[in-house]
Amino acid sequence: MTGLAAVGMLEAAAAAHVPAVPHTVRARHEYRGMRTAEHFFEVPLDHFNGGAGETITVFAREYVSADHSEEDAARLPWLLYLQGGPGGRGNRFPSLGGWSKAAARDFRILMLDQRGTGLSAAIDRNTLPLRGNDADQLEYLTHFRADSIVADAEAIRHALGSGPWTIYGQSYGGFCALSYLSYAPEGLREALITGGLGPLHGPADRVYQATYRRVAARNAEYFKSYPEDRATVSRIARHLRETEEHLPDGQRLTVERFQMVGSYLGGNTRVDTLHHLLEDAFVATPDGDRLSDSFLEQVRAIVTRAGNPLYALMHESIYGQGEATDWAALRVLQDFPEFRPDAAEPLLTGEMVYPWYFEQDAALRPLRNVARLLAEKSDWKPLYDPERLASNTVPVAAAVYSEDIYVDRDLSLETASAVRGLQVWETADFHHDGIADDGEGIFGRLLGMVRSVRK
Repeated sequence: MTGLAAVGMLEAAAAAHVPAVPHTVRARHEYRGMRTAEHFFEVPLDHFNGGAGETITVFAREYVSADHSEEDAARLPWLLYLQGGPGGRGNRFPSLGGWSKAAARDFRILMLDQRGTGLSAAIDRNTLPLRGNDADQLEYLTHFRADSIVADAEAIRHALGSGPWTIYGQSYGGFCALSYLSYAPEGLREALITGGLGPLHGPADRVYQATYRRVAARNAEYFKSYPEDRATVSRIARHLRETEEHLPDGQRLTVERFQMVGSYLGGNTRVDTLHHLLEDAFVATPDGDRLSDSFLEQVRAIVTRAGNPLYALMHESIYGQGEATDWAALRVLQDFPEFRPDAAEPLLTGEMVYPWYFEQDAALRPLRNVARLLAEKSDWKPLYDPERLASNTVPVAAAVYSEDIYVDRDLSLETASAVRGLQVWETADFHHDGIADDGEGIFGRLLGMVRSVRK
């Protein structure tokens, strides 16, 4: 299928009447100043064949502040939150706080488990083989991208009886928001995006050319703040080359897996947590210095994808726009030898996905064949409609973080300039997880920006 034909198919699906989908509320609860309702929807696996055929269950949890009476809450407009990822389930709030506390003053919040995550037809090494052979699994996974997530959202909006609603996309959720603006803008009142203005066209290589540079700069900034950790990181790398160390789950810790702790560099406060992780890495033993059990347990939680295997499977595909991604992060690594695990002083990595993930992580090993097929797939449907975005009429405001190591600032501004009316707030005060640092302030600012357009 050509790109233009795929765009036409998506536009036709978005413009068509959205068929009613079965919807049930299975439980309601009230605790710590909020009320929740658990919504389950039966949606088509393939929205773009007329909605016929197999269905899957998609879950979303509603959060409402107990400050609103039930009668008043029923009249509040909906805000759909689109979680980061791909492959991350919706947040489970123990109480309202940060951006959710701010949003709950004026909205009913709908926290979506995007398809393939949480309670929405979750995908992992146990469930995916139910689809059949590797080719069958590949075909199934093609229905788990942003276009299908948007189609789910529109079906859910109609099932809830909502008019155009507000969406809030964090990170990959912002990518989904751009797809929403492309193919179903009639469903949107306004859109807020934080750290999520992805590139509208490929190849994936340019994403990693940009983000490797950002991650290298962030390494330098970190080691300037904690100069003793430069020696510690190098010592751990040398130790792992010379000595077998195993994580508490029995899997070997390699240098490249250890480098994944660089994911902490994408945060404001988490960057200091990295220092606390490294400071007690070694303990003295009868066999000489070894990595401590405490350190190894903390590292295990960082380097396994057991909790979100869909992230590893689908990550590079979010940059696939009609061409194969072909393990772009690994290919671009050749231009940045300082990140190679055999470098004398290797740098810590960011969110890149490599083929060795599927050999070294037991949760991913059974998925290695379909991961290869995903990397080779060259006929991805377009996720965005540049012409529709260029004539956008939905109020949109986006926070762009100047030093974001996951979603590059320059690529974000390129995308912002291609979306008519999109207002940018660029700031160097936050990193990718800014809403964890000051979610209330960031949400309030973006909401004020889109609301100012309506005045």
